[in-house]
Amino acid sequence: MPTPDPAAVAAELRIAMGRLTRRVKYEDHIPQGQIAVLGVLDRDGAMTTSDLAADQRVRPQSMTRAVGLLMEQGLVTRRAHPTDGRKSLVELTPEGRAALAAERGRRAGWLAQAIEAELTAEERKILARSAALLERLAAR
Repeated sequence: MPTPDPAAVAAELRIAMGRLTRRVKYEDHIPQGQIAVLGVLDRDGAMTTSDLAADQRVRPQSMTRAVGLLMEQGLVTRRAHPTDGRKSLVELTPEGRAALAAERGRRAGWLAQAIEAELTAEERKILARSAALLERLAAR
């Protein structure tokens, strides 16, 4: 079997990953934009609304609305910035951390069931090896 063309593999992989990502996100109970904010705060810690907006590539006004909705749900809170009294930091609450864990659990649970139902033992081994390769590409 000839070595696959990298451009063709890239095109197929992009389409497949996009479909899989959309399908996994279908399991979410919290809107995707809000989940993204919770995920960033979980990974990177407390941030200003401006930094969150820059990270998510949205307008600061849009992020202010998203943070407001998350605050109403008790998933994030604000505290004073330690060095700049004009700013505040947004951070996860314990409820926000629990909601994010639940969302991640739903996604992982659906994916684990799909892997078990759809893939043979050999295909699961290939997929496990592929995950490491995808991680290596993502780190580039």
